[in-house]
Amino acid sequence: MRTFANLAEKELLALAISLEEEHGRIYADYADGLKDSYPASAKVFTEMAAEENEHRRTLIELYRQKFGEHIPLIRRQDVRGFLAHEPIWMVRPLGLDKVRAQAEVIEEETRRFYERALARTSDAGIRKLLGDLAAEREHTDLARRLGEEHLSPGTRQSEEETRRRVFVLQVVQPGLAGLMDGSVSTLAPLFAAAFATHSTWQTFLVGMAASVGAGISMGFAEALSDDGSLTGRGHPWLRGAITGGMTTLGGVGHTLPYLIADFRTATALAIAVVLVELWVIAWIRSRYMDTKFLRAAFEVVVGGLIVFAAGVLIGSA
Repeated sequence: MRTFANLAEKELLALAISLEEEHGRIYADYADGLKDSYPASAKVFTEMAAEENEHRRTLIELYRQKFGEHIPLIRRQDVRGFLAHEPIWMVRPLGLDKVRAQAEVIEEETRRFYERALARTSDAGIRKLLGDLAAEREHTDLARRLGEEHLSPGTRQSEEETRRRVFVLQVVQPGLAGLMDGSVSTLAPLFAAAFATHSTWQTFLVGMAASVGAGISMGFAEALSDDGSLTGRGHPWLRGAITGGMTTLGGVGHTLPYLIADFRTATALAIAVVLVELWVIAWIRSRYMDTKFLRAAFEVVVGGLIVFAAGVLIGSA
């Protein structure tokens, strides 16, 4: 691997050509990945790709004038000091915030490269071109600059609404389903064990087993329900992990109080935790699922009370 300080002028130009070509292809991939959900932002990255291609052509023309037809292959991974960019352009669906953030990192890194290359060249023509390219990247937030031309307030609002729908579909819905299942379905076995044994440790073990088992079951059920390609619900295993994790969390929350040795104190605290869990579920449904809070609270509390009562009755039999 070469060091930046050891690169000759022709190698610096060759590396610049390679960088511009790579960035142009990355931005084109961004545009392709965003065109369905965020068409205005996709247009931003299409123009960014066109700019990178124009830079590449200008650099190639200067190289041919100075050093001839053969351009040596020097890539970013062949030179120490460059960042390793996560290949998010290969992921579908693309996240708009991550794409814009990575584009700005790429622009800032390229600006620093041109500034360092400028300091190591003496040829007037090369210095002029490198200086122009460095100056152009003083506005490292190129995505935002181009966005001012294409993203009207209405378009921005539309893309924000799309992003919110994607977040609800891929994160909130599976998480809420898991939290509801974990918080409600584990009430019956937990309180049945509590009132049957009056042993806080035995109740804790039953609650943990019910929570972990429900989490594994719900996680696999969600992951295997669909692959997300048609529904837009995201990667199945990520969705399953969210659902399984929230299911386990929902059950563990009211199980932990039974680590307290005193049965009455532990049960009172567990009931209080259940009420908090049900309130959180109602708030999430109200916040993200367009359900009025009182209606959401009524539905969740009624369901929780029925399961709680079933557990107490079975445990007291």
